[in-house]
Amino acid sequence: MRNGPFWWILIAIMILIDLYVFFSVRTLFVTGSKSRTIYTIVYWAFSAAALIFLLLLPYLQFSDQNKFIRSVAFVFIFAFFMGKLIAALFFFVDDIRRAVQWVAGKIFSANNEISEIAGETGDRISRSSFLTWLGIVSGASLFSSFIYGLSNKYNYQVRNVSLPFANLPDSFKGLKIVHISDIHTGSFTNLKAVNKGIDLILEQQPDVILFTGDLVNNKSEEVGDYQKIFSRLKAPMGVFSTLGNHDYGDYAAWPDEAAKAQNLEQLKKIHAEMGWRLMLDEHLPLQKGIDTIGLLGVQNISGRGNFHSYGSMTKAMEGASNYPFKILMSHDPSHWSSEVNSKYKDVDLTLSGHTHGMQFGVEIPGFRWSPVQYVYKHWAGLYEQDHQKLYVNRGFGFIGYPGRVGILPEITVIELTKA
Repeated sequence: MRNGPFWWILIAIMILIDLYVFFSVRTLFVTGSKSRTIYTIVYWAFSAAALIFLLLLPYLQFSDQNKFIRSVAFVFIFAFFMGKLIAALFFFVDDIRRAVQWVAGKIFSANNEISEIAGETGDRISRSSFLTWLGIVSGASLFSSFIYGLSNKYNYQVRNVSLPFANLPDSFKGLKIVHISDIHTGSFTNLKAVNKGIDLILEQQPDVILFTGDLVNNKSEEVGDYQKIFSRLKAPMGVFSTLGNHDYGDYAAWPDEAAKAQNLEQLKKIHAEMGWRLMLDEHLPLQKGIDTIGLLGVQNISGRGNFHSYGSMTKAMEGASNYPFKILMSHDPSHWSSEVNSKYKDVDLTLSGHTHGMQFGVEIPGFRWSPVQYVYKHWAGLYEQDHQKLYVNRGFGFIGYPGRVGILPEITVIELTKA
């Protein structure tokens, strides 16, 4: 990280954007005015502080107690940069407008039509105050939304979903499933807030609780004091879990492969100690009344090449053909389109997570949007193809950005009904 070229490229881009935004906004102030001087001092004070922090970040050591401060500081810098980036896009549009007007003015200057094309006399085309202010307001709004989002990271939302199936056995009508995903204990800094989230899950009185992966960011030790909290999760039919891409330790530095493997084994042990039945490419029966359905769980399987696949649907499905109804826990929703609904059409319901809804977006009645939708076709909520259904949980925890903007942490309550 300290010598990586990407780091220095990022710093260079930030400096270029800083210069571009600074000179663009400065046009709003009268040359030589006191307000222009104040603007210059304040702008570069904040920008310089942000750049210095990023330059020193690889060398700074933070204790676990201070990781929240580190995260918040990083969010302020990230939000500040993104705000300037959005503002720069508006300034760039204005510069294109000015360039087009200037070229058009040159072309028609021989016919004395500069004033008609450029909207003014002379060769200089002024910057639009409207677009400049629009860029400033847009950038400030984005900055404010990221700062506000810090308060949403533990703002758990219960989403109730009723799913009808024609082949659901009668005994399972009304079965209540609580589905959670992407806990990421390594990001938590508030035991009390997480404990309230567990209270909210237990208040739903589920028949069964299903967790679809990413208990940690990288290392099993991150669970720490949260192990006791998540051990509180109980349900009459049990608590079942599977692994996500972050659980394998692929994004951490290890002294050797043995240490990495030991970390995974310790994480599996933690699942068991919490009373969670970790499912690794296997299936088991769920019994209710006189009927039985199949619950399948696979290790992480991704339909995207940049994520490693560890699981095997073939192994999970061995001997499962007799179940009249099947529920699959698979962390990455791209697995559904890459394999499940093409090769395993007898899997009725797939539960996934992974995307977090990017922790940023807009969800209002009749409309929802997040940048993650340009990467994942199935990124949040319910999807259907023929008789098969996929539900993508928006995540219980968070990673990277310690907050949520528009896409809140989710506890899904699924009720199975007879179609």
